[in-house]
Amino acid sequence: MRQHLARPRPAALACALLLGLLPGCSREGSGPVAVSVAGDRDDLARPLQNLPDPAAKLILEATAQGLVAFDAGGDILPALAQRWIVEEDGRSYIFRLRRAFWPDGARVTAPDIARLLTARIESLRRLDPDGPLDAVMEVVPMTGEVIEIRLAAPRPVLLQMLAQPQMALLSSTGGTGPYRAARQGQALFLTPIDDPAASLDGEDLPTPAWAMRVLRAERPALAVIRFREGKADLMLGGRYSDLPLLVPAGIDRGDVRVDPVEGLLGFAVTGQGPLLDDGGIRAAINMAVDRSRLPAFFPLGGWATTEQLMPDQLDLPAPPPPTEWAILSMDERRARARAVVDRWRAAHGDPPVLRVALPAGPGSTLLFGLLARDLGAIGLFVRRVSVKEDADLRLIDEVAAYDSALWYLGRVGCARKIHCSADAEAQLQAAGLASDLGERMARIYDALRLVQGHNGYIPLGNPIRWSLVSRRLNGFTPSPRARHPLNHLFRSTN
Repeated sequence: MRQHLARPRPAALACALLLGLLPGCSREGSGPVAVSVAGDRDDLARPLQNLPDPAAKLILEATAQGLVAFDAGGDILPALAQRWIVEEDGRSYIFRLRRAFWPDGARVTAPDIARLLTARIESLRRLDPDGPLDAVMEVVPMTGEVIEIRLAAPRPVLLQMLAQPQMALLSSTGGTGPYRAARQGQALFLTPIDDPAASLDGEDLPTPAWAMRVLRAERPALAVIRFREGKADLMLGGRYSDLPLLVPAGIDRGDVRVDPVEGLLGFAVTGQGPLLDDGGIRAAINMAVDRSRLPAFFPLGGWATTEQLMPDQLDLPAPPPPTEWAILSMDERRARARAVVDRWRAAHGDPPVLRVALPAGPGSTLLFGLLARDLGAIGLFVRRVSVKEDADLRLIDEVAAYDSALWYLGRVGCARKIHCSADAEAQLQAAGLASDLGERMARIYDALRLVQGHNGYIPLGNPIRWSLVSRRLNGFTPSPRARHPLNHLFRSTN
């Protein structure tokens, strides 16, 4: 079976390349687009070490490419690969590379890409051993411009994985664009590699200011104020932890854009010892959290809480199984949880205080207060620690990398040093070796049931991702992947 899957580049990119030359495009905004992203300088300097921080993702997306990429709408676009085909019923992906160059001027070749991609796949498989990269047997350069990824079995979400920022490929001198970055003071100046203002007769001209981007990674509070004062056209990387900043800062509701993302927002059980090794205690913690109070803290239209690991069925053969206590009222849940804690106390003495790791921000203060109240009601006590300290409960706040149950299961699996189910891990390993799709999906479903019953993850809801967008900025689209390519944005003075 042969499938032609490559998509044309979007009209926005064509407009960028001819900006100012065609009637449908405008370059009235004469200065560079100023962008602030939540993060710090280290996110920009060492992005691969700081994933999944939003600033790390953004600079990788801006300065390096993988074979394919996401557009703002969540569709797959060509990147280093200009086109591709899928053969052998999904077990062979063949990519033809476009003409591209490393920062030192060397031509990008298929052997380069095969070597770099193989190393990246091997490193990522350590954290996601059962994800779509598990079936990759080898990456082979077929010619100087063509590579093949050979799989042991079909993986329908492989392209989604290849489009992730962590799949961007870098040589020792850097990535292939679409921008080159140069630091000036506290900001990065991003200059397009393919200059949209280059003259048609090939004459070299200075890059115009409107084609450049000025990027700052900074504390969310500072980024919000910079935007309010009109010194930034765009703020990216807003999360639940920063949402309470907007009202006191006087941000207009019309400037706030929310991404319709799916993924994980909840607490992973990462501590060890008699208390958290007790399955009844883990279930008690899960039951005790009153999720119905969260929407008042984070009032976003369409955002909903959840008691389950997965938001919907995705690629499972049936909807995710409900938790066994889902039918109980909040009072009944707390009574049952309190009884479990009382029995533990009678056998072991007072339980230790649980350390809860949360990022900085007023949203985290609200969330910690909720957790302290709910767990205190069942006889457990907590204290807040930073994300760099050892913790018993650690917040996960991540957008799903690909649309599969395997991402959710892998993100709370044993490879991530989370309190995990050995039986669930065995089912996932068996799924990877399954001879047919029916058996594979049945084993993944069993793994999900075991993971939920283990209560090593305390779900709260989908991640929250928001941006601030100036009304003089065009081309911004709310994204189901929380991806906002900077080369698709245009500023106008209208």
